[in-house]
Amino acid sequence: MSKITVAKTAGFCFGVDRAVKIAYQVAAEQKGGCTLGPIIHNKEMVAELAAKGVRAVDSIDEIGENTPVIIRSHGVKRSVYDELNARGIEYIDATCPFVAKIHGIVREYSEKGYIILLAGDVDHPEVQGILSNCVGAYYTFNNEDELIGITKIIPPEKNNSICVVVQTTFNEKTLKKCLKIIEKLYTNAKIFDTICNATSKRQAEAHTLSSQSDCMIVIGDRSSSNTNKLYTICKNNCERTWLIQTADELDPAMLTDASAVGVTAGASTPDRIIKEVLDKMSDITTSSVNETENFEELLEENLRSFNTNERVMGTVASITPNEVYVEVDGRKQTGFIPLDELSAAPISSAEEVVKVGDRVELLIMKTNDVEGTIMLSKRRVDAQKGFEELQKAYDEKEILTGKVTEVVSGGVIVVCNDIRVFIPASQATLERDADLEALKGQEVRFRLIELSQRGRRRKIIGSIKSVLRDENAAKRAAFWESAEVGKVYTGTVRTLTSYGAFVDLGGVSGMIHISELSWLRIKHPSEVVNVGDTVEVYIKDINPETKKISLGYKKTEDNPWLILEQQYPVGTIVQAKVVGLTPFGAFANIIPGIDGLIHISQISNKRVEKPSDELKVGDVVDAKIIAIDFEKKRVSLSIRALLPEAQSAAAVEKPAAVEDEVVAVAEPDAAPVISESVEVEAADDTTAE
Repeated sequence: MSKITVAKTAGFCFGVDRAVKIAYQVAAEQKGGCTLGPIIHNKEMVAELAAKGVRAVDSIDEIGENTPVIIRSHGVKRSVYDELNARGIEYIDATCPFVAKIHGIVREYSEKGYIILLAGDVDHPEVQGILSNCVGAYYTFNNEDELIGITKIIPPEKNNSICVVVQTTFNEKTLKKCLKIIEKLYTNAKIFDTICNATSKRQAEAHTLSSQSDCMIVIGDRSSSNTNKLYTICKNNCERTWLIQTADELDPAMLTDASAVGVTAGASTPDRIIKEVLDKMSDITTSSVNETENFEELLEENLRSFNTNERVMGTVASITPNEVYVEVDGRKQTGFIPLDELSAAPISSAEEVVKVGDRVELLIMKTNDVEGTIMLSKRRVDAQKGFEELQKAYDEKEILTGKVTEVVSGGVIVVCNDIRVFIPASQATLERDADLEALKGQEVRFRLIELSQRGRRRKIIGSIKSVLRDENAAKRAAFWESAEVGKVYTGTVRTLTSYGAFVDLGGVSGMIHISELSWLRIKHPSEVVNVGDTVEVYIKDINPETKKISLGYKKTEDNPWLILEQQYPVGTIVQAKVVGLTPFGAFANIIPGIDGLIHISQISNKRVEKPSDELKVGDVVDAKIIAIDFEKKRVSLSIRALLPEAQSAAAVEKPAAVEDEVVAVAEPDAAPVISESVEVEAADDTTAE
């Protein structure tokens, strides 16, 4: 008589069970649907769902109109989500929460510049989905040899920028060996052991059971990664290990002369198939199960787990990096909240949401009497309450506040009341084609423009634009009530043109003409201001009828002629730079914005035929201010006034009167302006001081 022992962990894990139940619910409520790829790696289950109208498709193009779409338990690539959102296709995400958690870790640390090391099968859909969240360098390894090859590429000094994650179904024994290598070389690496708890227990039990058995039967689909790993573990301990997909593949010869038979099953194996195998084994042999129990009772006990949707109160007992443990009122089981189920908003640690001793209301997601645990969710309770509040806000057209947490294809995601609200790009800003990345992390005000719920599917769409329009209308009304010439405002530069800068004054725009931007001559407004700059301006002119506003920007105290008047009176000696030469003299810059004329008669104490004989552009000379005409914006300079008189002063030309001199106005880049007539009188050895 053979002793047959069934592994307590055989059958669906939580993630698979959840995905299948979602598919069954869609089949019942929608009378059909589709999954992107097989919902789980089990052909029997995929065929069963197809018979109920939920078919597996390979691409988004195969999805029919108004067809409910389910994301499979292994998850999909980030690009698939982006394309679904871009096409406006609604979907139900049945990705295993443990897999989704890895997506979040990889995305967070990859964006921070970490190199991602992923322990897993690169060809597996789960791994491909995880890697799609990488924005930088990443490497995958499936064993020690592959990891050693990677360590030859990544130098040890990179130890501060390494992040390690693991495929949920990775072999735990292999992982331990690999982690020893990583911890030795990269001492500061961020390591996340993301093997699913159920997977770890399943593999550990398979190892123990196969060590005690003469024959092992592993039930599961051959395309299932975790089933194949179970087979490998069992095969290493028990030579007579067989992998079968259904009861039809069970051959009586497999059990011949086996006094102890062990049975386990992959996480994607339905209870129905396990029971069929056990029933057939019962027909083949007259053995007992654990000597006393029958197959059906054992199966029901070992695989019993259920979702309750019951709300309970609990007290936070302890917090770990990945879970929060809770003492649930009236329950003996250990309650735990996965990090994913704490909040709808992205968080890096549980302490951002709860602390030890907090009383929280939770939703029971799964009870496992075998393990004595209850999986709980705070996020879902908050979402249920939040949806009720959103419904009220939608009915009353209230303005809501939320934080932009993601920029997705076609718009942004705002979290409000722990519910994700989609804001299309056309409703996210006032400007068309604005950079949506600028909104990420910002608190925004919005209205709901569409809200509906059908079964598990919710459609929640909001608009930031409608609120901004109303706010700007109110600001415009307030502006025109108080606007007057001379009033000072603080605004933001929105656009630049060749002739000026447009400034947002708060719902109203005004223009600073290029001539009002600087006392100096400029070729383009970007020489003074840039888009996004905060500027202080004043109203120069206003037309309430046409709604046109002219703004001033340059300040009186920066007027170079005022500076000249206050700091450079006639008689001041300055260092001036020669900026231009003419037949009758040289122009030299005194201060930014003002050039003075050194008349040919004031260049030297000897006769000068032409200015270029004594000076060249770029020379810096000491000169004396001998005359200023503020009305005509002219300044006369003299080098000669600082030199000793020549013996033959009669040879020196008499300087022109200040009113006849040619002086550049406050435009240093402009060509010198030549007077229509320049008279030069005979020198009489006197200076025009």
